[in-house]
Amino acid sequence: MSSLEASGSTPALVIDSATGVDVHLRVAGPGARAAAFVLDWVIRLILAMSWYVIAAAIYNRRLDIRAPLVPSARWFVAVLVPSAAIYFLYHYVLEIAMRGRTPGKRMVGVRIVARSGSTPSVGALLARNVFRLIDSFPFAYTVGLISTLLTRDQVRIGDLAAGTFLVYESARAQLPALPVAGVANAAQAELVGELLQRWEQLAPEARRRLARRILDTAAPDSSRPEDEGALRGELERLMAAGTS
Repeated sequence: MSSLEASGSTPALVIDSATGVDVHLRVAGPGARAAAFVLDWVIRLILAMSWYVIAAAIYNRRLDIRAPLVPSARWFVAVLVPSAAIYFLYHYVLEIAMRGRTPGKRMVGVRIVARSGSTPSVGALLARNVFRLIDSFPFAYTVGLISTLLTRDQVRIGDLAAGTFLVYESARAQLPALPVAGVANAAQAELVGELLQRWEQLAPEARRRLARRILDTAAPDSSRPEDEGALRGELERLMAAGTS
């Protein structure tokens, strides 16, 4: 279950946990959205232009990027089509490959999440980007900007259609402070908190190995499941109430 609540003037997506530990994801506003978009626009423009310049020079066999007077099919396939694909498919491809992120979003510290707080499905990410056509009307994303200013959740039309939110990356792991009674010492408490904060960035095997090592130290007589979700749940229970 999830819900939206306002923290001052900033809305937050609150994710209910089975352990009773709610995770608060602070929703990014128009400013963060605009900054991420501008950064991504600059990056994709540079990438598209770089491909065009290099491919055109190779095609012309000299430092000349002008199109031939009678462009051939090879010119379109090798030079124009890849450049256009890089520019127009940038968000589609990278948001799927980077699980709701793009280079610009990473620099600003935001990411796309579903209402449940998880990474959106491929279908949701594609739908969100298809609606960029509407959000960009009539120019410079005017519709999208107005939508983020007027909606309670600060979302654009694409987010409304896909059921997604743009949240601050740092807010994904805002969990309660770890009681020292739940672990062996303060150093271990800090290790548990850091592991949970970095959980999404770690490889599955690294998650299991580190989680089992911490949990075996906290409660050496207990058997540990292999399932990543169960291991993370035990770590969250340590943070919520500690172990005896």
